[in-house]
Amino acid sequence: MAASRRRFVTDTCRAACALALLPSAGCARQNASHPDLPRNIPEYLDKRIPELLTETKVPGLSIAVVKDSALAWRRSYGVANVETKARISDDTIFEVGSVSKTVFAYAVLKLCERGVLSLDTPLTRYSSERPLSDPRVDLITVRRVLCHTTGLPNWRSSDTPLGFAFTPGEHWSYSGEGYWYLQSVITRLLGRVDPDKCSTFEDGLRVCATDIGGYLKANVLDPLGMPSSGYLWNSDYETRAAQGHDATGNIRSPRRRASAVDAARYAAAGGLHTTATEYVRFMIEVIDPRRSDAFRLSRQMRDEMIRPQVKVDSTSSWALGWQIFHGKFGDVISHGGDNPGFKAFVVASVARKAGWVIFMNGDNAAPIIQALVDEKCPVNEIFA
Repeated sequence: MAASRRRFVTDTCRAACALALLPSAGCARQNASHPDLPRNIPEYLDKRIPELLTETKVPGLSIAVVKDSALAWRRSYGVANVETKARISDDTIFEVGSVSKTVFAYAVLKLCERGVLSLDTPLTRYSSERPLSDPRVDLITVRRVLCHTTGLPNWRSSDTPLGFAFTPGEHWSYSGEGYWYLQSVITRLLGRVDPDKCSTFEDGLRVCATDIGGYLKANVLDPLGMPSSGYLWNSDYETRAAQGHDATGNIRSPRRRASAVDAARYAAAGGLHTTATEYVRFMIEVIDPRRSDAFRLSRQMRDEMIRPQVKVDSTSSWALGWQIFHGKFGDVISHGGDNPGFKAFVVASVARKAGWVIFMNGDNAAPIIQALVDEKCPVNEIFA
């Protein structure tokens, strides 16, 4: 089964949208309110979001706001499927694309904390399998994967074969392939591979099913209170998952139902299915961590996760699994996601213990994110 390189592409609105947080720059469903959330925020969003959905032809959207390390407000608008007219609800499952990298990074850092991996040990020390014969593979480490300094491309293709654009560690360049390589190393260390269930992906890459989806579910999603979230399609998703739509608002088909083979290729970089409410539980663990345990990071490792590792430009850096924007509201951590038919964006301030999450089921959703990250949008008062 061939898989398109577009399945998990670079987040097209990752930097462009979030930069608006810097100095230069339908019908609502269920609701949960926090008494300290300024009234103008839900009032503005209830008015503006339906307008934006109409303008962009995006069928539906789910948003959740965190304030004082708690879910302060959530709302869902529009439909999950333009043909069935099923409403978006707070329980609707979305594909969140590259936002998946934040969850994978958390799992990887816990393995470092346990001594299974080390941030700065070459990955070739853990596995004899090498993605390339180039000796520079020996310079790829966990740290360089998580902050995108491996030199590998975002995704290989017939036009862009797997190879180094620069020597690992020299500078920053976003890479899904780096995350896949790290995922494959972890699978060889801790997981299982089923050689009888395999598919061919970009540029002829053959990948076989693994249990990485189960590992991430057991070690991050379930312990952190995300029981509906996962990497494999299941019967529950048949009724709860949003359908992806193209830029004209029409259904994308056929519907993607992720298998263990798909997860073996894409889980780390873009395979997470979740709800806005459940992802907020993960976000809260990052911005205001509880006591470390078998699954939760220590405060020291959490601090390393959100520390700038490599500077991208004068206004942004990358940490481990997160992008950091330096601006009017201080440092905020952020990530975007872009799968065909879906857009996602998450942003949070560790200092303010606040953030927001937005998931949408349409290709033309970038203008919605752009409108919400604008510093004049009331939702960003939570960072002030």
